[in-house]
Amino acid sequence: MIKIYAPASIGNLGVGFDILGAAITPINNKILGDIITIQSSHQFQLTNIGKYAQEIPQYNKKNIVWKACKLFFEKIQKKNKIHIILEKNLPISSGLGSSASSIVSTLVALNIFFNYPLKKKKLLQMMGSLEGEISGEKHYDNVAPSYLGGIQLILNTKKNISNSIPYFKKWFWIIAWPGIKLSTSQSRSILPKLYKRKTCIQYGKNISQFLYSSYTNQSDLAISSMKDVIAEPFRKNLIQGFLKHKKNLKKIGSLAYGISGSGPTLFSITENKNIAKKIQKYFLENYIQEKNGFSYICTIDSVGAREVK
Repeated sequence: MIKIYAPASIGNLGVGFDILGAAITPINNKILGDIITIQSSHQFQLTNIGKYAQEIPQYNKKNIVWKACKLFFEKIQKKNKIHIILEKNLPISSGLGSSASSIVSTLVALNIFFNYPLKKKKLLQMMGSLEGEISGEKHYDNVAPSYLGGIQLILNTKKNISNSIPYFKKWFWIIAWPGIKLSTSQSRSILPKLYKRKTCIQYGKNISQFLYSSYTNQSDLAISSMKDVIAEPFRKNLIQGFLKHKKNLKKIGSLAYGISGSGPTLFSITENKNIAKKIQKYFLENYIQEKNGFSYICTIDSVGAREVK
């Protein structure tokens, strides 16, 4: 039997649309990611359990874990005589890389269970393809960090799909999911197909400055570059009170604020733990819309997908 956990992730990080992503873990050791268990069986079985299991399509061919299994067995040309159990701990359409967590944990578990028939790059390519089936476009900014940990810069070259970049260990990432859904495909569909030259130049400046400051350990410079000129101007209208929260959190001491992936989860950054607690309290009192919503103070998960007991 094998059991694999894949952490939640923040896509884009505001400054790097589709090319930056971070794996996150709550400082209170809360499980924030899906877990896959695989054991031998006489026939293929798929069982969904966990807090958000009811949100997953019951028809197997629409289930992303089923799709991941199908793709894996096509690649290795073996029969799928296993019992696979998905413990769904992330809400779908939340902006926390829910589908990525399921995909990553499934493929990593299968690869270990069958004695590593596929290399890392091949697995990552498969992860990106499966993500594309959900969002309508292949992207790696959630699967790469969930798989490899840390903050990943998406390169998608012949040699490397992604590369880990330095991150600021003093940063606290406070995330808040209001308890409602916002599909990735919907959030992507509202973005324009063409951007003004001025916007493209500003985007290039921001991402360049963020990467430079990450490699030179300049936290203040990195924070000043975290401005989303690609998605936020359009997606903010999908998030109730977005600008109001931004203004209020800045007064509390938030250094950076943005939409996690496609939303509706929001994230805020601070270097002070007491301020992080105040930001979390603000989110819980002002942004959570349903009783199942949540907010966590997180740090970067440096490990990514791993075996658990």
